[in-house]
Amino acid sequence: MSPAPSRRALLQAGLLLCTAAVLPRARACEFFATTLRVTHPWTRATAPDADSCIVSLKIDEVASDDRLVALRSPVATGARVDGHDGVDVPIPAGRETVFGDGGPTLRLVGLHHPLEIARSYPLELVFERGGTVAATLNVDYGRFL
Repeated sequence: MSPAPSRRALLQAGLLLCTAAVLPRARACEFFATTLRVTHPWTRATAPDADSCIVSLKIDEVASDDRLVALRSPVATGARVDGHDGVDVPIPAGRETVFGDGGPTLRLVGLHHPLEIARSYPLELVFERGGTVAATLNVDYGRFL
């Protein structure tokens, strides 16, 4: 026979259950087009005089070849892929495309104000075939860019 649970163990288990019920659920960071998924669009906080920010995100579950043709947000006047005048990036079917670390650099340009830590801003990604994806750009912790 196993010993009966101690009073302390019962109190700890009850406290854990109550805590789990009270804590907020994690925010979903997935946004869907008809042919693909956009995961966790984010940027770092910007300095007060910054005029651009790098947007990091992942595109996967791509059912058919597509193209990212525009990126829009009310916090900026435009967007571009570094080395180009605008946004026009092939998104191949069956593969992951990662913007940011090690991938193409996607940038919002002409910032209207600094982007602050722990804030979220509207973001639209426009795909040639998949249509427009309304997403949220989260500002995560990190150094000023």
